[in-house]
Formats: sequence, structure tokens, C-alpha cells
Amino acid sequence: MVEITRRNMLMAAGTAAAAFSLGLPARGEERKSVRIGYIVSKTGVNAPGAGTTSIPNYELWAADVKAAGGLAMPDGSRLPLEIIAYDDRSQTEEVVRGIERLARHDKVDFILPPWGTGFNLAIAPLMDRFGYPQLIGTSFVPHRIDAISKWKRTFWFLGTADDYMGAFTKVISTAGKGVTNNKAAIISVADGFGIELVEEARKKLEAAGVEIVMDKSYPIGTQDFSALLNEASGSGADIFMALSYPPDTFAITKQARLTGYNPKVFYTGVGTSFPIYSDINEGQVEGVMSLGGIDNSRPEMQAYVERHEKLIGAPPDYWASSLIYTSLQILEQAIARRGLDRDAVTEEIATGSFETIVGAVKLTGNRMSDLWLLGQWQHGTFVGIAPSERQGARTPLLPKPAWA
Repeated sequence: MVEITRRNMLMAAGTAAAAFSLGLPARGEERKSVRIGYIVSKTGVNAPGAGTTSIPNYELWAADVKAAGGLAMPDGSRLPLEIIAYDDRSQTEEVVRGIERLARHDKVDFILPPWGTGFNLAIAPLMDRFGYPQLIGTSFVPHRIDAISKWKRTFWFLGTADDYMGAFTKVISTAGKGVTNNKAAIISVADGFGIELVEEARKKLEAAGVEIVMDKSYPIGTQDFSALLNEASGSGADIFMALSYPPDTFAITKQARLTGYNPKVFYTGVGTSFPIYSDINEGQVEGVMSLGGIDNSRPEMQAYVERHEKLIGAPPDYWASSLIYTSLQILEQAIARRGLDRDAVTEEIATGSFETIVGAVKLTGNRMSDLWLLGQWQHGTFVGIAPSERQGARTPLLPKPAWA
């Protein structure tokens, strides 16, 4: 992988801008590489999420392509990757400027998405305008706007907030029947992710007869949750949900442990499925629930985890990581079939079938739908527990055991 600075790329762009018009080399000029660009949060509040889920998989995919001799083209040849990477510093205006820079100045062939719901929605109009397919592995399909009709080049790999809250409510209403007092306390980050989830949680839980006795939001970047946790504890609810981002998830769990707050259902958001979540909580995470899960019984998944650990020095997270790598495999196979014409590649992604680490994938309506929607820490591993009919689904552990 080659990381190229903006200065170097601007110099290169000055002499070779025409070479990348429409993703093709200039007449008579032989293409020597494929340029892949991305801008993600290397610093700032989103860095833990991007540094665990997005960046390692971008680096692993580039390493795997290099080990294969380059990116396969339809004529059987292979081209090496040039990676152009920027830091958005967890700021929306930076990620928007970065996409403009990658498209207008760096003239990359394809752009990999940023991390998080808000950033992916912020760049969707630009990606569509510049003609890039946007393979989104860290955001739900938004329910407030018809994103797929509005931006036909967007492809969504995480499902919807409705899917996740429906799976959680079903487990609470079945495996949790008679275990809890059917009262819930919810806190949520005041960001697109938290807003999407809490709206669906309210609808699903109330329809199932669960009384929501506390429902509070907090600003992104909050680190002291003691007041909110004290209020949740005092509410008498047996079900606690934190629809949170990684730094919040880590802080909430740590503060709950320290104060001995241990409701019968403890559900936290992004970051719960990260391997480091167990490490920073000294392994005292048995029974904690969250979004996602994986089925590690597939040899392809086992090989992926092994390569990830070898290159990155840590295993992937148990939710979005494998889906991001899956999206990159789909992009790679679409390019092998259709070349570097972005319109043709976009059409192939929308209509083709692909072999990936999670199995055969064919998107329906630009969405991946066969997903783990609810996971739980059990015996040191974050496993999938819903949908219960999926192969490899484990039985939910309720009530949650004590922290110690």
C-alpha cells in the first residue's frame, strides 16, 4: 500500500490530470495502477470506531490485493493499488472537503466510505454527483429519507434501525418473558445513529407492552454518565439500553460496573462488539447485548480473522468489520468483471452475485439483508443470538449475570 500526501498528489495531478478522466488512462498511455481513495477519522471522537472497523479492513484488503498480484481486470491482467488516505478529524466539513479533493484533484478511480451514519449521509450527494458507488458498512439505511431512490449509487450493508430494534424486542418478549418487569430505561447519543435507533426502540418496545420509564439523549462527546446511570438505576427498569458510540459505550459500561448498576438486560451500542471492550472491562462482560454478531464457523471467516490478526495485531470486531471486508470483496469482483468504468461497476454491484467471507451475497434493492441483528457476550466471545433461525444462533442469556 502506498499512502500519498496531498502535496505529492497535487503535483501528480498537475501532470496527469487527463489520464484519469472517466477513470481511464489518456490515449496511448498505459494504466499502471488503480487509485483508491478514502477519508476517515484517524483523530477525534470517531477515531476509535474508524480505527477498529474501517481502517483495518481497508488496509487488510489492500494487503490481500497486493498478495494476489494486484487488482484483477476483465482481460485477466492485474494492476497494483495506489491508496490515497486522509484524516477527516471527526469533522463533517473535513469529510465533505476530502471527498471533493479525492474526486476533483486526486481523481481516484474509487472512493471507500467514511465511518459513521452522519458522515455517510453527508457525502452521499457528492458521491452520487461525482459518479462513485458508495458501499456503506457503518450506517443504517435511514428511515427518514428514501436514500436508495435519492442516491442510486449507495449500497447499504448494515440493514435498518427497524431491523435491529425489532430483533431486540422479540428476544425481550420471548426469552425475556417473565425475567424482566417490562420496564425500560433508554439513553441515546444525539446523532443520526442514536436518533434512528431510539425512534424505532420506542415504537417496538411500546407495541410489545414494554413501558419506557426513562428516555434521555446526550450530546456526542459526553464522557460522564454518572447522572444518567443513577437516574436509570432509580427508575426501577430491568431493561437498560444505551444507543451509544464507542467512547460512550466504554465509559457507560465502566461507570455501571464501578457503581454496581447491573440490570437484568444491559444493552449498549457501537463498540460493545469490539474485542477491546472485553479487555478494558477485565473480561467482566458476560451477558451484555448489542448490535451484530458473527458466525465464525465458516472457514473463509476463520481465515479472514487470522489474516486480520496477523496484519493488524488484533482480531476484527464482531459486527461491521466482516461486512466492510465483504463490501470490498464485492467491489473487487465487480471491477474484475466490468473494469474501471464506474457506471458499469455500480450496475454490477447492484445486480451481480458475489462470493465473500460471509457466504454468497446478492444485494436486494441495494441492500444486504441477511444479517446478525443482536449479539451477546457469552463465555468470552461476542456471539449472534438473533435472528434465532440463522445457522449458528446461540440461546440468549437472561438475566444478565453480575459484573464480577
